Amino acid sequence: MAVSKEQVVEQLRTVLDPELHKDIVTLNMVKGVAVHGSRVRVHVELTTPACPLKDQIKRNVEGAVRRLPGVEQVELEWSAQVRSSRPASQVLPGVKNVFAVGAGKGGVGKSTAAVMLAYGLHRSGAAVGLMDSDVYGPSIPTMVGIEGERPMVSGNMIVPPVAGGVKIMSIGFMVDRDKPLIWRGPMAHGVIKQFLEQVDWGELDYLIVDLPPGTGDVPLTLAQQIPMTGVVVICTPQDVALIDARRAVRMYEQLNVPCLGIIENMSYYLCPKCGHRDELFDHGGAEAAAGELGVPFLGEIPLNAKIRIHGDGGSPEKLFTDTPDFVSEAIQRVVSNTAGQISIRSGLREAPTLTVE
Repeated sequence: MAVSKEQVVEQLRTVLDPELHKDIVTLNMVKGVAVHGSRVRVHVELTTPACPLKDQIKRNVEGAVRRLPGVEQVELEWSAQVRSSRPASQVLPGVKNVFAVGAGKGGVGKSTAAVMLAYGLHRSGAAVGLMDSDVYGPSIPTMVGIEGERPMVSGNMIVPPVAGGVKIMSIGFMVDRDKPLIWRGPMAHGVIKQFLEQVDWGELDYLIVDLPPGTGDVPLTLAQQIPMTGVVVICTPQDVALIDARRAVRMYEQLNVPCLGIIENMSYYLCPKCGHRDELFDHGGAEAAAGELGVPFLGEIPLNAKIRIHGDGGSPEKLFTDTPDFVSEAIQRVVSNTAGQISIRSGLREAPTLTVE
């Protein structure tokens, strides 16, 4: 006898999401079950299109359903729906997740990492915005290839320019390239508030905020203005950078902003000619610091000329298509791990009740 849809659903209750540690039926990830004799089709909706554990979920679903008597073939249909980790808010009401990219000190590649995350999530199919809140050194317009762009205004709202499918907003659009911003804290506070309240971000799965280095006014303003999913902290492996990274993580804890994890940038250099690996700034310090602080380690990004070339050239998409495999794979792991941590935050909110028809 053919199994019933109800039997399949009950069997799927034994399959746990590897990150949320709840079964995929309770999490409302099972969107459909169809039985055709010995063939079963299951529609699974992931909590992010950049899910790092899709293959593991696939194996677990197939294994669970095949254990039912009479099932010979299991087919999976996939979709993804990014869930919100934020409570309802009048600020950025259409944005499901807001997370910042910060660092305890300058020069560690924070803006580069923010661009990697933005375009990696966009490549996975998510709707993404990137807000450059580094008011003293706005580099995002250059890095995404729209330096000199001027935002449009519609009514009383600023319409952010779009670069490669990602919505971008930066103070760099509004000042001359060589003009320094000599501002006190309240002026920076006003710009951040305007970017949050008067920019038409629309419907986004992720809004990434590139912070200025350190633990000053801008992170404090951001934490006070909006409910945030969390912060990603960037550091390099050497001891001085790690000291500042620890301070940054503790600062965000004091602001009740959870740390989604730490990324080790410039982790090592692999010679393109001979393959020799050189750990110029030491190696592994960020992972050790993450363990000590009790926060996730999101991965390591190597030092590579192609990253610099595509950053200076304003071609962020090429970070995934025109870099050595070990570089693009490292970047993608960081993107997927970050998306996974955000899914965990959204999974902490109560999931809707499942109805399989």
